[in-house]
Amino acid sequence: MALIEMKNIVKDYRMGGATVHALRRVDVSIDDGEFVSIVGPSGSGKSTLMNLIGCLDRPSSGEYHLDGRKVDELPDDDLARIRNKRLGFVFQTFNLLPRTSCLRNVELPLLYSNVPRKTREAKAREMLERVGLKDRVDHNPSELSGGERQRVAIARALVNEPTIVLADEPTGNLDSKTGSEIMSIFESLNAEGKTIVLVTHEKYIADYSKRMIYLRDGMVVTPEEGTLR
Repeated sequence: MALIEMKNIVKDYRMGGATVHALRRVDVSIDDGEFVSIVGPSGSGKSTLMNLIGCLDRPSSGEYHLDGRKVDELPDDDLARIRNKRLGFVFQTFNLLPRTSCLRNVELPLLYSNVPRKTREAKAREMLERVGLKDRVDHNPSELSGGERQRVAIARALVNEPTIVLADEPTGNLDSKTGSEIMSIFESLNAEGKTIVLVTHEKYIADYSKRMIYLRDGMVVTPEEGTLR
């Protein structure tokens, strides 16, 4: 059985008096240890699909199984535990606390897990060193470059040792050189056995993955229909 299995996923939103069909009967299957990119133009449903995979939202209809468990039937407490323990999130806008040191930003998921302070600090330092920022632990995000901020965000995503890392346009605010450096980190994580699911609209970023899922108008399409330029 696939690690991530989605069948006939529909997601509709009400906006004013209209219904927006964000996803239309989407089927997605991702195996443990894969590195997959979800690609497509703006408005194709990429981020909506990522939010469903990450248990941040529920589908309007369809079935989602994560590691054999039917996600859409799980209570909110179980979903929160999955988000905190199984999944690591990396976002385009970094989502760091601006007046808080890198160390404290990376510690945050462990704080929610009631991990003792000394253990939190040691683990956060370890993750920051892993992404090449051991000399930046006491700096605030405003003192860092965009690439360094994204490294902090990756360290925070890894601190609970998730098996799946979800990255939504993680290089969108970075120049191409820095973006390539960030993608090298994801390549290393995948080589260690982590499942990576990445949303992007940039071909050179998608090319780092081992498989691409193409979306257009809320539907999975063929590579020819969904080719990035």
